[in-house]
Amino acid sequence: MKSVEKIQNLLPLGYLLLVVLGIIKESVFFLQMGINILKYSSIMDVLISPIATLTSNPILLGGTVLMFIFHFYLPKMLYKRRHKKWVEEAFELRETEEELSDKELKNHFLMGSVKILSFALLALFLGIGLGEGIGVSKKIKNNELSYNYKLNYNTGESEEIAVIGSNSVYYFYLSKGNPSVKIAPVNSIKSIEITKNKMLR
Repeated sequence: MKSVEKIQNLLPLGYLLLVVLGIIKESVFFLQMGINILKYSSIMDVLISPIATLTSNPILLGGTVLMFIFHFYLPKMLYKRRHKKWVEEAFELRETEEELSDKELKNHFLMGSVKILSFALLALFLGIGLGEGIGVSKKIKNNELSYNYKLNYNTGESEEIAVIGSNSVYYFYLSKGNPSVKIAPVNSIKSIEITKNKMLR
């Protein structure tokens, strides 16, 4: 129960970490298109960015949930294997194990698990932002984007577009035949139609 309480105490810091990682992911992604996304984001966009990232793909969401579950039980697994050579070396226990009580040792493994999880999440979010950004920027340069949307403005005009991102305030997209990234306020748009929906075919 004590370990559960400690994890509950770490949850606010965990969500703060996720928010920071969400900002890093979005910043890295849009920076490759020459956009400073923080200038176009509201506080709400910043707060929900990690949730939006994790729910964008069911495999990513499932993998992240499994990652959290694994690291929840990791301190107990490490404690049971505390005399293993690889555990002693990884957590530098050879010189300190005799000086640590069982409670301190469990805390040591808990904080180690938190650090490992934090590093894994940083690598995940940074990798997603970097990988997706490189992919989209290459498609823009090579004119390989799929224009699967039709944007209808409040003025009655419309155009075929490729959406590269959006938040609660702006849409970021490219018009067919124009390699420039456009940024349009949400309130200037009447609707967006999905003209080529692979999921409904």
